[in-house]
Amino acid sequence: MNTYFADLHVHIGRTYKDKPVKITAARNLTLTNILKTAKFPKGLDIIGVIDCHSPEVIEEMEGLLEKGELVEMEEGGFRFEDEVTLIPGTEIEVYDERCHGPIHLLVYFPSFITVKEFSQWLSNRVTNIQLSTQRMYEDAQALQEQVKMLGGLFIPAHIFTPFKSLYGKGVEESLTEILNPELIDAVELGLSSNTEMADQISELHHYTFVSNSDAHSLPKIAREYQKMWLEAPTFNALADALKRRNGNYIEANYGLNPFLGKYYRTACAKCFTPQEADVCKKCGSKKFTKGVSERIGELASSGVDDLPKRPSYIHQVPLDFIPGLGPKTLDKLLDHFGTEMNILHHVTEKALIDTVKPELALMISKARSGTLHIAAGGGGKYGKVKKVKSI
Repeated sequence: MNTYFADLHVHIGRTYKDKPVKITAARNLTLTNILKTAKFPKGLDIIGVIDCHSPEVIEEMEGLLEKGELVEMEEGGFRFEDEVTLIPGTEIEVYDERCHGPIHLLVYFPSFITVKEFSQWLSNRVTNIQLSTQRMYEDAQALQEQVKMLGGLFIPAHIFTPFKSLYGKGVEESLTEILNPELIDAVELGLSSNTEMADQISELHHYTFVSNSDAHSLPKIAREYQKMWLEAPTFNALADALKRRNGNYIEANYGLNPFLGKYYRTACAKCFTPQEADVCKKCGSKKFTKGVSERIGELASSGVDDLPKRPSYIHQVPLDFIPGLGPKTLDKLLDHFGTEMNILHHVTEKALIDTVKPELALMISKARSGTLHIAAGGGGKYGKVKKVKSI
């Protein structure tokens, strides 16, 4: 058994032939670049790439397998250069007749053959199998059943965000309006929420929470992630950890303070001013984006006192959010300490002070422990980290 860091939600921007996959993602966000970045500078052990249904991504996987850079493991998943585990998956936008709006769902597969079989199944149900997060007009439970038939994992994505999520758009009150609760392996919290907020909803007490980056660029990989205690960095051990089986489990979730999320509080959809009345006091707009905190308040179960025992949710601020920590300083830190995971988890404050300015070292230390001062975000605008006074 050992500790492993995992981010299970990273998009692909382009294929190795430079064709688009996720239109809004960076062009250099190819499968190979993701795997290399996960290794260095991020220092992750497990990476979930959720556009592996795309035929040219499958071709790239096949090429890496033929060259021996990617090796399929007996216990599921793939090892890249014997240092990073790839968990291949897909994000699907589902809209069935019971939905009040489209929802995003994550699915993961243990082997190359199951990835190819799912891609073929999905190609008959979406307009363009090449692209990411395509809409499927079908019963969401049919998707669940197909994933389980292939031995895969099923996780609703960023479940509270105002657009295209389970609680943000899909259902009025309960996930059972759309999904089979027995076929859910975990739920992804997403930006603007954390364990304490999500546990206000009693029907979620049965599920493990995962915290992932939903990265659309290489620097955003591991913006959120989890520390896992696993017998090995494999698909089967990951599946066991989500069910807390055989000694495998999540040790801690790491994510942004909900205040930093784009949708923490209800705000004007036009100018992002927090809502105080029916009309925006700043621009006069009547259109508001409902905040995650308000939506959870609507769904909260009364008298919730049987809370499950959860791993800690640590409000860690990513290095690129820290004021004054630019690319040159980050390169200096990486030269000294190896990877971002090492800087965030193992390097002492004294070692940081010996490497960068004391005030910046203090900011990094506070970012690691979640004690930085935050100005809340909302309406689609990120919150901000307030500078620490000089020491």
